[in-house]
Amino acid sequence: MRTLRQKRRKAKNSSLEPEYSPHLTSAIKRSLVSFLRIIDALRGNAAFGPPIVVRDNMPIIVRASGKLTRGFDPTVYPVEDKVGEDILQRLIMELLRPLIDRWFRQRRVRALVGADQFIYYQQHTPTSRVSPDIYVLPGVHPDTHVSAWKTWEKGIVPSFGLEIVSKDWEKDYEEAPGKYAAIGVPELVIFDPAPHRHRDGVAWQVFRSVRGRPLRRVEVSQGDRIRSGALGCFLRQVSKGEAVRLRLGAGSRGDDLFPTGEESERAAKEAAIVARDAALERVMELEAKLRGRPARRR
Repeated sequence: MRTLRQKRRKAKNSSLEPEYSPHLTSAIKRSLVSFLRIIDALRGNAAFGPPIVVRDNMPIIVRASGKLTRGFDPTVYPVEDKVGEDILQRLIMELLRPLIDRWFRQRRVRALVGADQFIYYQQHTPTSRVSPDIYVLPGVHPDTHVSAWKTWEKGIVPSFGLEIVSKDWEKDYEEAPGKYAAIGVPELVIFDPAPHRHRDGVAWQVFRSVRGRPLRRVEVSQGDRIRSGALGCFLRQVSKGEAVRLRLGAGSRGDDLFPTGEESERAAKEAAIVARDAALERVMELEAKLRGRPARRR
C-alpha cells in the first residue's frame, strides 16, 4: 500500500513540473523571449558573459530569441568623447562649415555638411570610426539632424573629409589616411595650420581615390591653397598663426573668395544703397530738365 501511495504522489509531483517544449503557451514563450532579449542587449557587458550565439542544435526557445532579435543592434555607439578640443580647430570649423553649406545650396547640390561628429563604418565595432573636422554626405538633405553617422544604415559614406591637425599630429598624419581608406571616402584633405611644429610637417596633404583605386596621396603643398574635386572649389588659407582660417576660393585659380553669409548681407545692403542713390540722382536730373535748369550733383 505504501509503495502504491508513493508512486501516486511521485506521479502527481512530476505532472506539476514545467515542460520546456515547442508546446509552451504563448504567454510563457513571450516572457522567455523578453528575458533572452534583455540578455542579448547586455552582451557587450563582460559581467554578463559573451553574447548568445544561435545554433541549430540549441533548444527551440533560444533559437526563437535569435530570430526575433535579428536586425536589432545593442551595440553602444558614443556620439561624443571627452577629449579636449583645440580652440584653433573649433574656430576654423565654425567659419568653414557654413561656407561649404552655402556653396552647395547656391549650386543646388543636395548634401549634408557636418563637423566634428563620429562616423562609424563597421557595425558592432564602435572603435572603427573617424571624427572628421568637416565632412560631406552626398545626397543627404542638408537639414538632417545627425548625432553620429553609421555608414551601413543608409549605405552612404562621406564624399569629402577634412582633418585639421592638432598637437596630436601623429593621429592625423599617420592614422587618418588608413581609416578613411577603409571607409571608402574618395577625398581626404589634411590641413596643418602650424607645419613648423614638427619635422616633415606640411600645410596641405590631399588624398584621393583615383579610378576606383584605394585612397592615396596625390598632392603635398606648402602653399596657401589646394583645389578640392569633391567640393568643386579651392580651399584657401587666410591669415597666419592663431588668426589662421580656411575659406573657399572660386575661379580658375581660387582668387575669388566665396563670401560668408554676413559678407553677402553687407554687400547686398551696400549695393542697395548705391542703387538708391543712383535712382535719386536720376530723379533729380529729370526734375531739373522739366524746370529748364541743370540739376545739382550730389
